[in-house]
Amino acid sequence: MTIRTLDQVELKGKRVFIRVDFNVPQDDKNNITDDTRILLSLPTIRFVSEAGGKAILASHLGRPKGKKDSKFSLAPVAGRLSQLLGKEVALAMDCIGGEVQKRIGDMKEGEVLLLENLRFHPEEEKNEEAFSKGLASLCDVYVNDAFGAAHRAHASTEGMTRFVKLVAAGFLMTKEINCLEKALISPPKPYVAILGGAKVSDKIGVIQNLLDKVTTLLIGGGMAYTFLKAEGFHVGKSLVEENQIEFSHNLLEKARGKIKFLLPSDHIAAERMEIQAKREMVENDKIPSDWVCLDIGPETIRKFSEEIKSAKTVVWNGPMGVFEMEPFREGTFAIAKAIANSSAFSIVGGGDSVAAVNQAGVADRISHLSTGGGASLEFLEGKALPGIEALRRR
Repeated sequence: MTIRTLDQVELKGKRVFIRVDFNVPQDDKNNITDDTRILLSLPTIRFVSEAGGKAILASHLGRPKGKKDSKFSLAPVAGRLSQLLGKEVALAMDCIGGEVQKRIGDMKEGEVLLLENLRFHPEEEKNEEAFSKGLASLCDVYVNDAFGAAHRAHASTEGMTRFVKLVAAGFLMTKEINCLEKALISPPKPYVAILGGAKVSDKIGVIQNLLDKVTTLLIGGGMAYTFLKAEGFHVGKSLVEENQIEFSHNLLEKARGKIKFLLPSDHIAAERMEIQAKREMVENDKIPSDWVCLDIGPETIRKFSEEIKSAKTVVWNGPMGVFEMEPFREGTFAIAKAIANSSAFSIVGGGDSVAAVNQAGVADRISHLSTGGGASLEFLEGKALPGIEALRRR
């Protein structure tokens, strides 16, 4: 069943509940340090407002554990959103109840109201029916534009859709679905998938689902050392998931002769994971027993970049090293630049990878930056996401 999109809905005069993802990073003074998720929501919010709808925005922020906590208030988001929209965005004191109903009832066409943090109520994450019905009573139209929360069956992403007659996908949600489907359904080849990050266990489903689709699989980051140990290399004190060594060995055997499965051949190793630690470039068979590998080396960068250069489709999730530390960011930044310089249709997902392309200054040359780390991974695993399936039902 196809999903109804926002531009197919009559919005004038309607109460439009928009589930957005405003789970933005903040510093210890509650200043927003990255407003990317707010910026990406603007097209949907503006469309509803300009069409004469009453835009009711709802989001979670952090993990307040079902209790009101000023540390997780959406007040800073309301302020930033007001600046970006060029109009006042009021913040409701709650996300449900009589006072919120009255506030919405007093709204004029085109106005925007932000509800307070959904997760101040434990019923949100429990997807309780009464809470879902309460949220549904606030609106005539439900719009989900929060792809980053689409893998959660919560009241605001799945439960309330059962009690609203008209549901639709926002513009960001629609773009996410279309781009990720392109990576799974007849993607142009050569198709290169790049997986990094700490653990093999986090990427098992993605690897298994992409094995029949990709031309080349490039593995970096901490997860590479479980594979290298499975190949018989001594990896020093580098991160290894001992319980994944057999799986990694079997996966490598399965991939041989079927696709290119490339592991790092050299590394930036250090005595310890510190900026000032002694470090040097080492090859696979020369990793010191008491050192830790924290980035891919220049030869690996060259090989990986060559594969990316010839690709027509590239998917990247997970950094190549501890890129938060300046001495160990070269590999991650080099991959970001290689993708940006390629002519491939490219998708970058996961918070660290998206942060890397932003820091490398190449975000505007990536075809699609996915806003959902966990959601994009589960989508690439081939899983049905509750928030998306809820839109298909209606």
